[in-house]
Amino acid sequence: MASPLSAHEQPISKIFGGDYVFEIPGFQRPYAWTVEQARDLFDDIWDAARSQEDDDSTPYFLGSIVLIKPESTAPDCQVVDGQQRLTTITLLLSAIRANLATEEGRDITQLIYEKGSQILGTQDRFRLALRSRDLEFFQTYVQREGGFVKLVALGEQNSDSRQNLRRNALYFDERLKELTAEERVTLAQFIVTRCFLVAVSTPDLDSAYRIFSILNSRGLPLAPGDILKAEIVGAIEDSQRDAYTKKWEDLEESLGRDQFSELLSLIRMIYRKAKPKGTVLKEFREHVAQSYKPKQLVDDVIVPIGEVFAELTDAAYVSSERAEIVNEHLKWLNRLEFNDWLPPALAFAVRHRNQPKKMEAFFRDLERLAYSMLVRKSSINDRIEKFSRLTKEVENGDDLDSTKSALQLSQAEQAATYKVLSGPLYDTLAARARSAVLLRLDALMSGGGASYDYDTITVEHVLPQNPKADSKWVEWFTDAQKRLEVVHSLGNLALLTRKKNAAASNWDFERKKKAYFAKDGVSPFVLTTQVLEHADWTPSIVEARQKQLCEKLESHWRLQNRKA
Repeated sequence: MASPLSAHEQPISKIFGGDYVFEIPGFQRPYAWTVEQARDLFDDIWDAARSQEDDDSTPYFLGSIVLIKPESTAPDCQVVDGQQRLTTITLLLSAIRANLATEEGRDITQLIYEKGSQILGTQDRFRLALRSRDLEFFQTYVQREGGFVKLVALGEQNSDSRQNLRRNALYFDERLKELTAEERVTLAQFIVTRCFLVAVSTPDLDSAYRIFSILNSRGLPLAPGDILKAEIVGAIEDSQRDAYTKKWEDLEESLGRDQFSELLSLIRMIYRKAKPKGTVLKEFREHVAQSYKPKQLVDDVIVPIGEVFAELTDAAYVSSERAEIVNEHLKWLNRLEFNDWLPPALAFAVRHRNQPKKMEAFFRDLERLAYSMLVRKSSINDRIEKFSRLTKEVENGDDLDSTKSALQLSQAEQAATYKVLSGPLYDTLAARARSAVLLRLDALMSGGGASYDYDTITVEHVLPQNPKADSKWVEWFTDAQKRLEVVHSLGNLALLTRKKNAAASNWDFERKKKAYFAKDGVSPFVLTTQVLEHADWTPSIVEARQKQLCEKLESHWRLQNRKA
């Protein structure tokens, strides 16, 4: 009886010879190695080549690959683990070929593809076939002779995988041009004859994935989404697998790899409705995947929630009415330092995205709730508990306008929120939180039309924290206790588009306005423009401004019921 597992240490000349024809299955992730991994590979190989020139007996180990290869003499196999390495080695061989003399380059071509014969009626057979989405690009610009020069000359690409291929090609070309012609030949000989991979072959996907995590010692680790893709899409019948692979990858590419991983984590939270206790992979399997058949999971859960996720995180909700208002609330939710609000937001939008009035009401109240929790410095456990309860209410179709709903603020929560806003806000909140509150306030004061595309935004005191004894500040604020009470208050704060300057903070008022708070006498912030309009900065001015700003936030976040 044949063994289900075989492992062979093979030189690159055999790996890219007639014994193997590699195919990257459609359910695999796109090519993802960046210049960082390409540089590590090149440095490792070149350092080894230079140090072992006089010792032909020592092989250099490049790691392992895991293949699905039926027990037969046919070379065809699918790559479960190692596609990043095989693709990058092929790209490196192509780069070396482009930088060698014609005759030497032909030898490398044999490792990249086997030329067909018109006489024999055979087609070109490529040693490595990428996923269908990148197959033609890879053949044209990497594998075929003359393609590498075209790849280097290409402009920016519109997919991550092609962009990575192009950037790595540029890097390899730059490094190879630093070598002499003799060194390039030495490098090529070393790669082909003395670099080895361990090819581990198994007859099916299940056995291959049981060993890939152990043997993947040098590659870019698979993300939970890659494994879930293999499990979910791999379980779909052959006739529809390519179509569902495309659905999955279209969504992953539109979101980007990192955001797609975040999406899966959020879907886990929607179904988990509690603080995570295990990995995303484990809990997604337990709380999401087991409730659906594979196609249903893609069609009814991952794709629709993914589409809504893109709308919410980009503040790009589309509707014939109220879209601008909804997106304004989303813009401010996305400015928060936490994203615990997203699970109930996704659960609601998936159900009601075609009901703009409900969307407006929900996201108005969700902004209110989330900013209240920011201001009250709610812990991560409190946030998860609150938003998980809200997710349940959304799924149950509960009345979200009820005072008992998790979406609404209780009288005590309103009071606690207002207490922070009306007190020493600067001293109470961390830097990111107070910036978010003041930017939201500034937008409200501007009527919602303000834009904040600045690299640096900071919160600054108008009245300094430590004014000099002989300054105008002390003349205005003669009562030291009163000065301490107002210095950190909302009425004494302004926004800057620069980093803080300790010396500038203590300048007199007129100099501070002209040289620190404004550029050419103008500030992009309404809150700071208010300050510039005053000739003096007295307790009565700060008190009146404090009252005005607190009332604006009290009205927007509906905190009046605290008085009851």
